[in-house]
Amino acid sequence: MPSLDDDHAGARIRRARRRAHLTQRGLADRIPYSYSLLNQVECGARQASEGFLNEVARALDIDVTVLTRQQTMDDDRLNALVRPIRAALDLYDLEPSGTVTRTSRKLGMAADEVCRQVRATHLRKAATVLPGIITDLTRLAGRTPTTETWQALASSYRTAADITLKLGFPDLSSVALDRMGWAAGRASDPCLAAIRQYKRALVYKAGGSEAALGQRLIASGHMLLDGQTSREALVVRGQLHLGMSAVAARAEDADAVTTHITAARDLAGRVGGEAGEVHWLSFGYRNIALHEMGASLAMRQYDQALKQARKMKLPPTTLTSRCARFLVDRAVVEMETGHTEAALKHLVEARRAAPEQTRYHPGTRAAVRGLVHMARRTPDTLNHMAAWVGV
Repeated sequence: MPSLDDDHAGARIRRARRRAHLTQRGLADRIPYSYSLLNQVECGARQASEGFLNEVARALDIDVTVLTRQQTMDDDRLNALVRPIRAALDLYDLEPSGTVTRTSRKLGMAADEVCRQVRATHLRKAATVLPGIITDLTRLAGRTPTTETWQALASSYRTAADITLKLGFPDLSSVALDRMGWAAGRASDPCLAAIRQYKRALVYKAGGSEAALGQRLIASGHMLLDGQTSREALVVRGQLHLGMSAVAARAEDADAVTTHITAARDLAGRVGGEAGEVHWLSFGYRNIALHEMGASLAMRQYDQALKQARKMKLPPTTLTSRCARFLVDRAVVEMETGHTEAALKHLVEARRAAPEQTRYHPGTRAAVRGLVHMARRTPDTLNHMAAWVGV
């Protein structure tokens, strides 16, 4: 397992910088952060924020996961798990071959079930069965295409995008979203097509031109829903506003965050509060509050984020994936505001609730690394957590 000395985020930045034949001063001139901060991050004295990593990745013209993803002993197993998904995504334009024993209805139910497993954070289980579902739906759509089959296939591609992103394969997640758009177009389903734009927009985490691209994608999603007045369309439109609040927060545009959070609340009122059954979006007042806290965190308004987090009480019915994400975000906020014991407590809770998702979430590593640097004496619980995530 890589040690703290040779595989912290700063060390990965240093290696990537040297591969680009840049000095520290040369890289600092390309990013909106100081030379001093870059120097401290590279030597491990300061934690690299999400915004910092995104700007460095953009300056070096590399995917940010080169800087964030730990190379652990699980890599071979992860690659083996993801390889069949990659193969299933490659089948989309081939003549269908092989037999299909399940009906369109049964495959649709199977697609819903695997989506449910992802929301429950059973990522490995979902990743194991998903390739067979995609393959059978692809064959069925090629032979006897129906709207229902195309919708189920688009939904399965979306699930593939979620799984691969959570496991640390963003490039493959982008391929899955392309396939989702392809299937949604054949289903003539504007809501699925708009959800795809929402998912695409969330990939763009930095400010500047990336934020502008995210805004264009969200705007495109809204255009796809023009004239749509169903409850389903209102829910998707509300989720688009939440996506836009996330994009705006990463660009540190507080006014835009407020505008889109307000618009989402108005739509939640129109759809009757919570609408978790619509495309697994979990849209409603609770999700809006989570996005509002997430926006404060992204804008480094840690005191505000802490107040928002401490007011939040998630009911037992909250999806495991949402609950675990909240716990990790809260751990980061508690760490950034100096509440180290509370931060570690929430990380332990997140691990207990959703071990697979928590282990590969970049926020977990950020919080653990920050706690390690802040600790005068590293408690056993933190040592175990650091070893578990590869810090």
